[in-house]
Amino acid sequence: MIRNGTGWCEMRVQTTIEIFDYWNRIRGAADAPLKSQVEPSAVPHLLQSLFILEARGVGDIGFRLAGTRICDFFGRDLRGERFSSLWAHGQHADIERTAMGVMDHALPALFNATGYSTVGHQATFEIIMMPLRSSDGACDRLLGAIAPTAAASWLEIVPLEFLALDRSRLLPEKFGKAAPADQRPINEIVAGKTIGFGQVMRRMVSQLLSAEAR
Repeated sequence: MIRNGTGWCEMRVQTTIEIFDYWNRIRGAADAPLKSQVEPSAVPHLLQSLFILEARGVGDIGFRLAGTRICDFFGRDLRGERFSSLWAHGQHADIERTAMGVMDHALPALFNATGYSTVGHQATFEIIMMPLRSSDGACDRLLGAIAPTAAASWLEIVPLEFLALDRSRLLPEKFGKAAPADQRPINEIVAGKTIGFGQVMRRMVSQLLSAEAR
């Protein structure tokens, strides 16, 4: 867990902690950083678990890009799909409302979810979404990460069919207020192996993130 000024936030997975820490540092005193501030070279070990969502219309939040590990979890390239397509029937509207709330209020959100495979396996996930602003000031993108809370060897073999939301909450504006961006370098962790389709997608994600930063 990591702690804010008023209590504990149940953020437990190293991937989500690190990308939140990075987002929090680059935003400085702002409520959300500009999308041009995101530098893939600062978090190369996290790229495979990251995604960027964009608002494409009323209630339509889609993947602009998705890291290799996320695509491998679901057995397909998610770029262009609606974010709600990953979730159980009956939860689509709630998921999209939460994503829109992150943009509208410029507050990050933390999700706990259970993933179900096509053959009935289950795994728990921690998901974070953080707002990004365009150069015109509009908050219309989300930077996020999806990571399992525990290792599960079947995740590399059997695709997930859907996620079921267990809990979601917006994080308070003052939570984890940023230190100057030149402090507290991110600790590197060894990225999980990717093969075949995953390797191709990782290169694509790195290129797309680089384009987003320009």
